[in-house]
Amino acid sequence: MNGLLIVDKPAGWTSHDVVGKLRRVFGERRVGHSGTLDPMATGVLPVFVGRATRAVPFCENDRKEYIAAFRPGIVTDTQDITGTILSRCESLPERQEVLDILPEFTGELIQIPPMYSAVKVQGKKLYELARKGMEVERKPRKITIYSLTAEDWDGSDIMLRVCCSKGTYIRTLCHDIGRRLGCGGCLAGLRRTAAGRFTLDDCVTMEQILSAAEEGRARELLRPVDSLFDCPVVTVTGSDRKRCLNGNPFSCEGLEDGFYRVYDEKGSFLLFGSCSSGVMSTVKSFFETGEGS
Repeated sequence: MNGLLIVDKPAGWTSHDVVGKLRRVFGERRVGHSGTLDPMATGVLPVFVGRATRAVPFCENDRKEYIAAFRPGIVTDTQDITGTILSRCESLPERQEVLDILPEFTGELIQIPPMYSAVKVQGKKLYELARKGMEVERKPRKITIYSLTAEDWDGSDIMLRVCCSKGTYIRTLCHDIGRRLGCGGCLAGLRRTAAGRFTLDDCVTMEQILSAAEEGRARELLRPVDSLFDCPVVTVTGSDRKRCLNGNPFSCEGLEDGFYRVYDEKGSFLLFGSCSSGVMSTVKSFFETGEGS
């Protein structure tokens, strides 16, 4: 069983919880995801089943988009509302003050990962150290905020729409915005609205998945793995198909240099390939082992 499932992750679940549940639903050990979401967060979580897990590296660097509830005036140890409150500030900024400083948080930025994160330092996850009351020096990392806008303000939370690069901590972004405003701030809610080419419109809920599983039709929810790749198609037959299945290059005379989806005459997706100077090489294969025998 192979394919993609774009899950609308529910609040309270870890990304690993989702993967574990889907392993049982599909009876498949090979299940993974691209782009961890914190337990409090909801939204787009691409999940890969079976041979499709080989496509995870092609999605890890995708841009992500979020709607984040920024709550000014509260600082916590986790940088989100689930943590222990460290300070409160009653003097809150005006809307225009927030709008004025948002451009400072767009473009290439340096961000220090929070202590409550899965980043490892000397083999230990930061959150494990944080739970012991320890704080260690963390390496700053480069991130990119492609766009940052204020969508709404309900009186306590400012809803921010963030489009960002891999590795961006939205909690830390809210913390840093609060510090810049002088009142502190934290993340009060988070919903991922897009991951790469997938949006909330592509999602299925865990309730839908479990209901489909009870009816024996969970497999129908899987998207084909080739839907990840937006590139031209090549069909191979005969000796070229055999070369594909053996991992060998084959001739692609007449094709422009670039990436291609390669299929056999039955329409089975064999591999994602790269054509250069009339020769097609495998970037990643997706046929099951033994398929060519």
